[in-house]
Amino acid sequence: MSQGSSHRVVMIVDTGSNPFELGVATELFGLRRPELGRRWYDFALCAAGGRADMHAGFFTMSGVAGLDAVDRADTVIVPNRPDPEAGPAPAVLAAVERAAGRGARLVGLCTGAFTLAAAGVLDGRRATTHWRWAERFRSCFPEVTLEPDVLFVDDGDVLTSAGSAAALDLGLHLIRRDHGAEIANAVSRRLVFAVHREGGQRQFIERPVPDVPDASLAPLLGWARERLDRPLSVAGLASRAAVSPATLHRRFQAELGTTPLAWLTAERVAVACALLERGEPRLDVVARASGLGTTANLRTQLRRRTGLSPSAYRARFARASG
Repeated sequence: MSQGSSHRVVMIVDTGSNPFELGVATELFGLRRPELGRRWYDFALCAAGGRADMHAGFFTMSGVAGLDAVDRADTVIVPNRPDPEAGPAPAVLAAVERAAGRGARLVGLCTGAFTLAAAGVLDGRRATTHWRWAERFRSCFPEVTLEPDVLFVDDGDVLTSAGSAAALDLGLHLIRRDHGAEIANAVSRRLVFAVHREGGQRQFIERPVPDVPDASLAPLLGWARERLDRPLSVAGLASRAAVSPATLHRRFQAELGTTPLAWLTAERVAVACALLERGEPRLDVVARASGLGTTANLRTQLRRRTGLSPSAYRARFARASG
């Protein structure tokens, strides 16, 4: 994201919108963060006529911008509501269509995918929504490729998230795309929220009450994070946890919604990103320090997770960190 001018994020609020997602967007994009030492987002709320009654009459939002604010936004967060079958206002759909037509980045949180689909911007594209509404979404919008079991879907200039808490995951993903991994990590620490949940993780994870107080993976994850530059294997992690590899795999799926190997690789890529953001020019050093081993593996894993080569990633984010 260019540091010459602020990236403008506008969130549309419609009648019946859910306050939680409004709060998430305000927290992530609207609050000033001088401790980060960089220009942050220019954030605004808008609604038809400058006001909207929130879900269940919790409160009425007033005194915000009208829908013309959408026409000046770089990123537009569309309305969602607990009852997605109550369609968005025609003026809201028109604003979303205009934003799509000029190439703005569009974001749908939770049931916001229904708004995007109603505006016609998801036809032939990938998306997700709250698992509860997946079948309804499919029946209403069969031309959209729905991925119902993931936290969020990044389809380039259109992004969608699952249930309410996944709005935080997608928001942090956007910050990582715009500002790099270290800034996203700093924001997640400020929120006291885990940043490791990637979009491909499952929406709904069964978490039975543990039989013993030390059943959490936290001690093992902390131990592994301190040794990412060393040889680590799933078998080695299982041995450290004093369980079989199969049991470790089940525990990772239950607690994190991912596999041990996928978690380990994601953590190593995060270390590589941090080194590149600090301007490290030697890819062999980055590969060794992150535990990815070879420059070829570094290139493969970084492109798979960020869409960028190591040199392109460093050029984009190291300059922004200066």
